[in-house]
Amino acid sequence: MKREGGKRSGKIRIRPDWKWITTIFGVTVGISATMTLVSNEVLSAGGLAVSFVVLLVIILIGVVFDIIGVAVTAADEKPFHSMAAKKVPEAAVAIRMLRRAERVSSFCNDVVGDICGVVSGSASAVIAARAVAGMQPLWARILQLLMSAFVAGLTVGGKAFGKSLAMNNSTAIIHTAAKLIYGIKSLPKRLARCFRRS
Repeated sequence: MKREGGKRSGKIRIRPDWKWITTIFGVTVGISATMTLVSNEVLSAGGLAVSFVVLLVIILIGVVFDIIGVAVTAADEKPFHSMAAKKVPEAAVAIRMLRRAERVSSFCNDVVGDICGVVSGSASAVIAARAVAGMQPLWARILQLLMSAFVAGLTVGGKAFGKSLAMNNSTAIIHTAAKLIYGIKSLPKRLARCFRRS
C-alpha cells in the first residue's frame, strides 16, 4: 500500500500497490494449485499412514514459513552488515529480505501460511473420510470432528511455538533462510562449474 497525505486536509489516502497485488495473486494461485495437485495425487495413491505424513508435512511447511515471516520483521540488519564486510555470501540475501520485510512477511504468513491451512483442511477431510468408511454414523462424525480439531490445534499450537522461537532467534533464522536461498540461487553456477571440471 502507498500512502498519500496532505498537510491541509490532514487525511491519509491509501493507494493500492497494484503491481504487488497482481504479483502476489498470481503467485498464490500458482502455489495453491501446485500444492493441491501434489497433495491430492499423493493422498489418492497412498494409504492412511502416507496420507497422515503428507498432512503433517503440509502443516510443518506452514509453521516454518510463519516462523520466517515473524523473524524477518523482528531481525536487525546490523549483524548482516558485519557478515557482508567479512564477505559472507548469504549476507546480501539476508539484507534484501530485511529491507523488504513487509513483502517477505506477507508472502510467508499470508500466502504460504493460508495456502497450507486450506490444503491441510482439505487433506484432513480426505483422510477422515477414508478412516470412517464402514463406521456407524455417530462414530464417523466423532472421528471427523476429532480430526478437524487435531489439525486446527496442531497448526495453531505450532505457529504459537514458532512465533516465540522467531522472536528470540530472529537473526539465526534469517541467516539460515538466506543460506538456503543463496544455495538455491547459486546451484546452477555450481553445477556448471562441476560439468566444466569433468
